Amino acid sequence: MAEQLGLLPGYLTAHLQLTLVALLLGTAVSIPLGVGVTRRKSLEPVVLGVASLIQTVPSLALLAVMVPALAALSVVTTSALGLELRSIGYGPALTALTLYSVLPILRNTVTGIASVDPALVEAARGVGMTDRQQLLRVELPLAMPVIVAGLRTSAVWVVGTATLSTPVGATSLGNFIFSGLQTRNHAALLLGCAAAAALAILLDQLIRALEIGVRRRRRSWLAASLAAVAALYVYTGASCAWDRLGGPTRTVTIGSKTFTEQYILSEILAGRIAERTGMASRAVQSLGSTVAFDALRSGDLDVYVEYDGTIWATIMHRAEIPEDRSRVYDGVRRFLRERHGIHVVGSLGFENTYALGMRAARAAALGIERISQLAPVALDMEIGGDYEFFQRTEWASIRSEYGLAFRSERSMDSSLMYQAVAGGEVDVISAFSTDGRIAAFDITLLEDDRGVIPPYAAIVLVSPQAARAMPEVVEALEGLVGSIDADAMRSMNLAVDRDGRPPSEVAREFLDGLPH
Repeated sequence: MAEQLGLLPGYLTAHLQLTLVALLLGTAVSIPLGVGVTRRKSLEPVVLGVASLIQTVPSLALLAVMVPALAALSVVTTSALGLELRSIGYGPALTALTLYSVLPILRNTVTGIASVDPALVEAARGVGMTDRQQLLRVELPLAMPVIVAGLRTSAVWVVGTATLSTPVGATSLGNFIFSGLQTRNHAALLLGCAAAAALAILLDQLIRALEIGVRRRRRSWLAASLAAVAALYVYTGASCAWDRLGGPTRTVTIGSKTFTEQYILSEILAGRIAERTGMASRAVQSLGSTVAFDALRSGDLDVYVEYDGTIWATIMHRAEIPEDRSRVYDGVRRFLRERHGIHVVGSLGFENTYALGMRAARAAALGIERISQLAPVALDMEIGGDYEFFQRTEWASIRSEYGLAFRSERSMDSSLMYQAVAGGEVDVISAFSTDGRIAAFDITLLEDDRGVIPPYAAIVLVSPQAARAMPEVVEALEGLVGSIDADAMRSMNLAVDRDGRPPSEVAREFLDGLPH
C-alpha cells in the first residue's frame, strides 16, 4: 500500500488536469451554444440531438476513437502549420472528456433560459433593454441555478469517465484501477476507486455550494465556493506548466500493454535505462496493441516490448506461418525497419504465445491434449478470450484450420480469464503461455499440433526518433537481449499475480541478478 500511496499525488494531479480543463472547455462551448439555441429554436433539435448522440457513445469507445482521429488531424496540421499533435495521452483524453461534458450543461442552459418567466422578459423589453442586456441582466442570472446544476452533473460524469483514459495513454486515477485489475492488486484497485469517488464528491459539493450561493443569493457561499474552485484551477494550471516546462528535459517514454508481464517488462526497461544512462523515464500503461504501435511509430512512445507474432498478424496481416518459424522474426524486423523506421533492439529470449487452455482435470477427463481434439466437443463448450483475441487473425486461422465452432465466445478482461476457466464459468480460454496463473490455477495448455499460432518472441522496439536522438538508450537495452527465458518470465509473472508483489520490486530483483 505504501508504494500505491506514493503514486497517488501524481495520479490525482493528472486526473484533476483532465477533469477541470475538460469542464472548463465544455462550459465554454455549452453555454454560448445553449444561448444560441434559445435564440433560434429551429436549431434546438439538431444541436441537442448531436450532443445526445455523443453521450450515447460508450465512453471507452469515444476515448479510443480520439486516437486515430487526432493522428489523422496531426498529418494535416503538421503539413499545413508545422504543428504535430500527439495521438495518445492527454490530447485524445481531453478531447473526448470535453465532448462528454457538453450535454448536461447545454441542456440545462436551454432549459434554464426557457423557464424564465415571460412576464419578466416582457418587462425587460418594456424598460428598453437591448437583447444583450436582457440576456446578461435578466435571463442568465435567473437561469444560472439550473445551469450550475447541469455543471454539477457534468462534473461527476467527467470524473468517472476520466478513469477510462488510461488505455489511450493518459495518466489518471484509472492507472490504479487498470493495473490493480491486471495484477490482482486489490489495494491499488480500491485506492483508485476511493480517490475517484472522493474527487467526484468534492467537486459535486463545491458546485452545490456555488449553486446555493446563486439560487439563494448568499454571497458568502458564492465567494467561498468560487475561491475553492479557483484554487483548484490555479493548482491545475501550475502543475500543467511544471509538467511541460519544469520537469526533466530528457525523459524516456516507456509503454506497456494491459497485462502483468508488460508491467514487469516496462519496469525492467526503465531500470536498465536508469542504470546505464541516468535518464528518467515516464510510464504509459495499459495500452492496446495497435495504440501502442501507432504511438511508437509517431514518436509518442520511445520504447516498449512487443511480440513478433502480434506485428506479423495484426500489423502485417500475415496469416500463413513459414515452416522455419525464425523467419517470422526476420520478416518483422525487416518490415519495421523499412516501412516505419522502427529499431528492433532484439529478442529478450522468451516467447509468450497465445495458447488454448483448459482446466487440467477437465482436459484429462475428456482426453484432450491437442487443439485438434477440441473440434468434436466444441459445440458444447464456451471459450473465453481477452478483449483482442476474437478479432485477431490468429483466432480466425485457428477456427478455420481446426474447424472449431464453440457454443459461445465471451470476451473478458485478461486478468479474469484464468479464474473463469478454473471456476468452470468457461471451458476454454485464450491463455498466454508465460502467464504464472497457468500453474497457479492448474491449467493445461493444448498443443497447437498444426502449427497455426505464430511465434511470439518478446522483442524490444525503439521509435525512429528515439533511436536517432538517444543512442545510449539503445545501447543500454541491448544488454537485455537474450537475458530472460520463459521460466524466468513465468516466475516473475507468478510473483506478481499470486504473491501480490509490485511489478517494480520484481523487476528490480531481476536487474540486480544480471551481471554488471
